[in-house]
Amino acid sequence: MKETSKTRRGFREWSFTMATLLSCFSLIVFAFGSLVRLRFAKSSVTADLCFATHTLRSSVTGVALANPEYEAGGSLWHSMSDEELLRRASAVPRAVESRRKAKVAFMFLTRGGIPFRVLWERFFRGHDGLFSVYIHASPDGEEEPPEDSVFYRRRIPSKVSCICSLIIHTRRQTLPLCSSAPQPVEWGRPSMLDAERRLLANALLDASNERFVLLSESCIPLFDFPTVYDYLIGSALSFVSSFDDPRKAGRGRYSRRMHPTVTSAEWRKGSQWFEVQRGLAVGIVSDRRYYPVFREHCRPPCYVDEHYLPTVVAKLAPGLNANRSVTWVDWSRGGSHPATYKRRDVSLRLMERMRSGSECVYSSNNNRTTASSCFLFARKFEASALGRLLLIADAAKRWNWH
Repeated sequence: MKETSKTRRGFREWSFTMATLLSCFSLIVFAFGSLVRLRFAKSSVTADLCFATHTLRSSVTGVALANPEYEAGGSLWHSMSDEELLRRASAVPRAVESRRKAKVAFMFLTRGGIPFRVLWERFFRGHDGLFSVYIHASPDGEEEPPEDSVFYRRRIPSKVSCICSLIIHTRRQTLPLCSSAPQPVEWGRPSMLDAERRLLANALLDASNERFVLLSESCIPLFDFPTVYDYLIGSALSFVSSFDDPRKAGRGRYSRRMHPTVTSAEWRKGSQWFEVQRGLAVGIVSDRRYYPVFREHCRPPCYVDEHYLPTVVAKLAPGLNANRSVTWVDWSRGGSHPATYKRRDVSLRLMERMRSGSECVYSSNNNRTTASSCFLFARKFEASALGRLLLIADAAKRWNWH
């Protein structure tokens, strides 16, 4: 009898244990099924979920390719990873449809705020629908500008890095549960190139953007908006500085590890501050061949922002490039950094020299002419120069590049 009683008690304990395990298993299956349904129902998913595979429609709070708010100047914030963002931008049309009014995308790559915001706002005033503004700044940058500013809510997200703590495998894909963290941009490092490609990719999502110009917080416009717009939209070429520098600061930065993808004869140097047309911009964000080589092998004293674009454009699309920058920079004083203009340096004479102190070939869709002005923007200016720049802004409006 005692053995029978022990057997029954053992069976009841075993049954209870199995029931508990089955209940826990059912709960896990239910939770997993809910997660999968959320994914494939394309519901709103928090930014802490990063997907290993991506489609052209974001399953997070991102924008669609033809999002009216995105194109009309609404908030640029989204939760796409760099991989998804670049993939989406690579699939956009390479030309603006004829029914659309072409726009110029002004992309500001800054350490913090934009000290010449007031000057730029005066530059853009009255030309809505002909431009877009994008800002890539450090996460701890200045506060949001006023709502009536063209810079309001125009900051794009920095890179989102997935730090995975749990990976769930399904038959179709892998779903890592992640936390997100911004990647700081370091001048001269691969993260700088990542930021430039990120700006281009975000700007390409607006199907009306035809020209894309990269600017810094120390840049100013040299002409009024109509002159700049006509100059860029009317050009048949992009403006990327690219040249062969035989010195240590040029060819001396080439790494033999880049061979055969990039040879020493193909190695080029140029200005970081570029302007490109839409087709070339799509090609840059679509690049999967040269970008990894530069990211891996171009490290200081090789500065990737001075070599990647000049080399790739010269290698793949030399006939589409004017081979010059439209941003004035003064390197005449020597050193590793260009001249910086302070308040006392700003004058009408300086502006005149920047606007019309050189000659270059300008290629429109119809012909090639010699232009008396080659630069539309200038840098580097200190924030203290703002007052004087505003005083001569009206005079600058009367200048014409023809």
